[in-house]
Amino acid sequence: MNTDTIKLRRSLDDRMVAGVCGGIARMVKMDAALVRILLVAATLLGFGTGAVIYLIAWMVVPEE
Repeated sequence: MNTDTIKLRRSLDDRMVAGVCGGIARMVKMDAALVRILLVAATLLGFGTGAVIYLIAWMVVPEE
């Protein structure tokens, strides 16, 4: 039985502010730039919801 678990960690290598988008990109195997674009779109279209989620993740998600 393979019990590999993928944990969300803030990236130390691929970061612009806190490494949240880099960590999400690594976890879902996407490009970090695409995750950042999606976050900006969520922030603009969701009346700031994306920014609030980012700030919460910055406080809660541990670094690598």
